[in-house]
Amino acid sequence: MSKEDNNASKTPVPTPRSQGRSPGASTFGFDTMLGKLVVENGLITPEELAECNSILIEAGGSSSVHTLTDLLINHNFVTERQIDRLQSDFDTRKSTQRISGYRIIRKLGAGAMATVFLAQQESLDRPVAIKVLPTKFSDNKEFIDRFYKEGRAAAKLNHPNIVQAYDVGLSGEHHYFVMEYVDGITAYDRVEEVKQLGEKEASKILRQVACALEHAHEAGFIHRDVKPKNIMISTKGDVKLADLGLARALSDLETAEAEAGRAYGTPYYISPEQIRGKIEITPAADIYSLGATIYHLATGRLPFPGKNPSDVMHRHLKQALVPPDHLNNSLSAGFSQIIEMMMAKDVAHRYQHARDLIEDIDAVASGEQPKFAQPTLDFAMLSEVAKSTSSGAPVAPQTVSPPQTSALTSLYLTFLIISVVVNLILIAVLLAS
Repeated sequence: MSKEDNNASKTPVPTPRSQGRSPGASTFGFDTMLGKLVVENGLITPEELAECNSILIEAGGSSSVHTLTDLLINHNFVTERQIDRLQSDFDTRKSTQRISGYRIIRKLGAGAMATVFLAQQESLDRPVAIKVLPTKFSDNKEFIDRFYKEGRAAAKLNHPNIVQAYDVGLSGEHHYFVMEYVDGITAYDRVEEVKQLGEKEASKILRQVACALEHAHEAGFIHRDVKPKNIMISTKGDVKLADLGLARALSDLETAEAEAGRAYGTPYYISPEQIRGKIEITPAADIYSLGATIYHLATGRLPFPGKNPSDVMHRHLKQALVPPDHLNNSLSAGFSQIIEMMMAKDVAHRYQHARDLIEDIDAVASGEQPKFAQPTLDFAMLSEVAKSTSSGAPVAPQTVSPPQTSALTSLYLTFLIISVVVNLILIAVLLAS
């Protein structure tokens, strides 16, 4: 909205929200802090705030304008949803100020399930991150159990590539979880920033998260929600896996049976067996999700985009994966093979252990071929070669890009052997007739 539009009318039009609010209604300090909050969040400029305050003074408490909240909404500076979100954050922050031993500094982020604040742990004089469960979930046993289960799972893991858990508890009506603060950005932020990561950077992230998963799996846990937003990259370049909210113990058969038939995970990165709601979810599910994550980072594209979550998950189950080096031709054949093996739809064709994945990552980084991930044969191409050979027609030459030469050389030799076999069979048939 232009400045001219804002100045067009000085008379606010009442909205259902302003009509429903009584004059001078108290929001426990929120209205007092609102001006500062809307400017800090970039919703209006300091000049626009000054203009709003002038209008309030001119209105003199008229029936159409009671508070700054009413004015901001009536003049279309902000929406009701934005005001509600600001108030929810304000109330949460105010409540968390009472968490003993911690001083809240600022909000780091928020999602549907929790709000995360940067705080100072006073006893050890160190920065920490505090995740707070929204009050709307305070009476929801399932969410509360999951929240505390995340804290307990994280507390059992101690690895440099996993965000460390410090404390979990209840303050007033707020359940909170205190964890290591990582000064940096998420892998999602990184790919949004550069659109597509190079192989060296993507490989570095892949290896560190693979090490985190190896530790978690050996400790008896599967993460079940590996994705770019759950991978933190510190300003020093250290990579840490976060958010164990969906983590489950491999030995927890009771929970596995209770969750049977339901898909737990994030649609863009979820494994086929999680989509099907299988009872037996193994470490290979995390490896698939990590593969989908690295695919996104290295190509700048989701492996299976779709119109809605159901469509996306259907594609995970049925649609063939476009090889990552077809979308980013700077990727080596070996690195592409690793991602493709990580994302094999059949669990049996996937890496079974993170340590095998790490071995392949190190091999490719050293300029060698991966030990476990091998090039896949294009059987449709094999069929065309066989047909062309048997009919005497020339085989169309294949263009080979430098990074894929070794893999396609093996494929070419396979074609050659098949061609020789087919010709021998034809000669035998002719001689027999």
